[in-house]
Amino acid sequence: MPSGTSRSTMDIEYTKLSSPSVFLVRMLVFLVLCTLVGVVLYKQIIQAFFANPGLNALIGAVLFIGIVLAFRQVIRLYPEVSWVNNFRIADPGLAPARHPRLLAPMAAILGGERSGRMTITQTTMRHLLDSIATRLDEARDISRYMTGLLVFLGLLGTFWGLIETVGSVGKVIDGLKVGGDAGSLFDTLKEGLAAPLGGMGISFSSSLFGLAGSLILGFLDLQSSQAQNRFYT
Repeated sequence: MPSGTSRSTMDIEYTKLSSPSVFLVRMLVFLVLCTLVGVVLYKQIIQAFFANPGLNALIGAVLFIGIVLAFRQVIRLYPEVSWVNNFRIADPGLAPARHPRLLAPMAAILGGERSGRMTITQTTMRHLLDSIATRLDEARDISRYMTGLLVFLGLLGTFWGLIETVGSVGKVIDGLKVGGDAGSLFDTLKEGLAAPLGGMGISFSSSLFGLAGSLILGFLDLQSSQAQNRFYT
């Protein structure tokens, strides 16, 4: 009898789904490191931000939404893992887990029975897995779109700055007076170059924030995808 109980316990532990906490910790550690880098480069970041505050603020908002969605993808796995791990134990005294969302079709088929050895046909299991995979892919598509949107906004700022630069350089050239005093010509050129340099600031700052945001969101999306893949497998 003790050997049978031990074997049953080993089977339960073997089939127990692992918690996605390790991926959540990685994401938090990565954000802390990024925050420390931001604190060290605080003055440079502020200066670059105000080169084009409107577009850079939009990039920051998209990054924040993407971070929230990435964490949500991992956090939403907790009730699913808890439901499966509780369901595998036929223990009437065990508190029921919160009703799952990703595994809602499976919960409906099982009908709330708490039997650790219930059998599901292969065809039904395939349909259930396809349903879960579809829901997980929908969440991943949103995160990938956010990452691509950050790159797009960075490139938008780049071309915006280049247009400002080209237009300003054209105005400077048109404003130069040939044959005038060299000193006044140099002063005019110096004053006219302020606008093109401002356009380059718009270009580089937006590219900087867009690419940095896509890097951050890409790593978080990678961790959330790994957590979802482990849960699905």
